[in-house]
Amino acid sequence: MSVYRLTTDEVFTADGSRAPFPLGGRTTALSTFTTVDVGFGRGLDAWVQLSFHRLMLRDRTAIRRSTGPGDLRVYGRWSPSHTFGWSLPFAVRGGVKIPIGDFEGADGLIPLGDGQTDVELVGEVGWSFWPVDAYAMGWLGYRWRRARSDSGFDFGDERFFLVGGGARSGRLGVRLLGEGWFGQEVDRGGLAARAQARRLIRVSPSVTVAAGPGEVELGTRIPLSGRNLAAGTDLTVGYFVRW
Repeated sequence: MSVYRLTTDEVFTADGSRAPFPLGGRTTALSTFTTVDVGFGRGLDAWVQLSFHRLMLRDRTAIRRSTGPGDLRVYGRWSPSHTFGWSLPFAVRGGVKIPIGDFEGADGLIPLGDGQTDVELVGEVGWSFWPVDAYAMGWLGYRWRRARSDSGFDFGDERFFLVGGGARSGRLGVRLLGEGWFGQEVDRGGLAARAQARRLIRVSPSVTVAAGPGEVELGTRIPLSGRNLAAGTDLTVGYFVRW
């Protein structure tokens, strides 16, 4: 389970620069993500992710709030490395995002979901440096996004990546991730808007501490560049248990 908190009064504009929110706005987001991963055999697992959000946007005209569940994500993962005995740790992950979060939001400005059904396909690689307690990993994927049935609105398909690694000594560990995703032009019911395409690249350093049956992770997510998205830095807290 992970908790993310973001407070910012800046956005990435369409040209990639940082600017204040319109009308002196400031947004605060508190989100929790609960993920359950179950193995069904050697090299085969599935996981489900549930989310819950509490959002607020304050500007000179009003204070708007949205609270409730976000969209549901379901994935399956298969490792050909285990099946065929390859030496390179490689896996293929596929999944779907099911829109259940309120995509209207307060005045349409802070929705809990986007109302779109997404299908993802991801290739994952990783490497352990044992006997040194360290690892490296990465993935590359594509997200097909289906337009909303009520309005035809479509954020556009997305490409995304993640690279990172970590190390541990005793009860303490460190992690560093770099990730990004790149959206195509937005389709507003037949009216394409390339200038509204979304993009984000960020780094996420964190530390982990063994606690009880699992470990606590404390970290942050720092945006390096983006377009048409909030520009603030997240604070993160997570607790992970193997069962």
